Amino acid sequence: MPLEYIALMMVGAFFILVLTGMPVAFAIAAVGFVFGFIGFEGWLFELLPSRIFGTITNYTLLAIPLFVFMGVMLDKTRVAERMLEVIGHASGALPGGMALAVILVGVLMGAATGIVGAAIVTLTLMALPTLIRRGYKPSVACGTICASGTLGQIIPPSLVLLVLADTMNLSVGSLFAAALVPGLLLSGLYVLYLLFLAWYNAADVPAIDAAERATMSKAQLWKDLFTSVLPPLALVGAVLGAIIGGIAAPTEAAAVGAVGAVVVAALMRRLSLPVFNEALIITVRITAMVFFVLIASQVFALAFRGLDGEFLVEAMFDWVPGGPYGTLLFMMLLIFLLGFFLEWIQITYIAVPLFMPFLAGYPEFSMVWIAILIAMNLQTSFLTPPFGWSLIFMKGVAPRGIRTADIYRGAIPFVIIQLLALGLLILFPGIVLWLPGAIGW
Repeated sequence: MPLEYIALMMVGAFFILVLTGMPVAFAIAAVGFVFGFIGFEGWLFELLPSRIFGTITNYTLLAIPLFVFMGVMLDKTRVAERMLEVIGHASGALPGGMALAVILVGVLMGAATGIVGAAIVTLTLMALPTLIRRGYKPSVACGTICASGTLGQIIPPSLVLLVLADTMNLSVGSLFAAALVPGLLLSGLYVLYLLFLAWYNAADVPAIDAAERATMSKAQLWKDLFTSVLPPLALVGAVLGAIIGGIAAPTEAAAVGAVGAVVVAALMRRLSLPVFNEALIITVRITAMVFFVLIASQVFALAFRGLDGEFLVEAMFDWVPGGPYGTLLFMMLLIFLLGFFLEWIQITYIAVPLFMPFLAGYPEFSMVWIAILIAMNLQTSFLTPPFGWSLIFMKGVAPRGIRTADIYRGAIPFVIIQLLALGLLILFPGIVLWLPGAIGW
């Protein structure tokens, strides 16, 4: 049997194992080892120890546990919850004001954490019951929270950007700078959508009633904005500024952010030993998951290469019409479809390295631009059924009475908005490349 056929069988077996519920890291490694020994007796796996050693000793990837700890600390000390409450009151009598507060807190949490699971669970627990109690349409409330929680995948510092920088051999600072404007653009499109809903049918997104607004004076509101919103905002700004401005390497800035999160929690009198221990445990768990998938993907990549899978991919791209942009759109379509079934980290470590050699051959394409397009595309994978992890996370912690149909229906408009933002980035590369060029990356 030709090796290419075995490579196709390997990909099919991986999808079958994932659909059966087998943990992804085990599925990736298992199909890699089994089909590698079937196809070429495993001789290529002699390179595996050096590949794994090179991965776990990568200095840039040290930023992952540090950024994770920073985000988990702000989450577990309930700093984000207080931010939502204060920003919601600051929106005043504006219809949809609480939803806009969720978007803003999603931006800040995304910049602070880069962890979709933590953001979705936190926003659902603290915002969904409040939105439903205040008369929001369930689908609108669910969609807003799901979309807000995914903003951390495009707004730096983000685990997606860190992993893409490693996979594509790009500067982390340049990706962070390139992603900032697109992330804010996407957030702005979310806000415009909610403002349209407020204008079209304010009953779906009602304002906070006057009696509740009267419970907080303007003086108290300004005080809360200064004490509850400004410190985490300043922390995120300092971390991003240090990286984008070239003052500190991403790993160094992540260390400052981790320490800064502890300081912010202490200043807000929300730090305790049990909370600190819980943040450490969750950080280790998330970091272990990321690195285990990363290591398992090395097995899959070696097996796929040994089975001449690269020739399959090359032939597939040769069939695509339209030249460079036809190839780009085809890759975007594949990543979008893979997002229905796979997580971002699997797509990043398995699919992206296979596509990159073909796009890198086009001098008119900037690899930084391509990386941001991939990151924006990967965001849709969190909101597309059946395995959209934002939808799954929300369903797991949503109050009784929230149906799966409400969650799916609410996510659809935001998927369309994400695709619109992706289209704008393709049509106008300057949105991505302006800031890196302005600061000299």
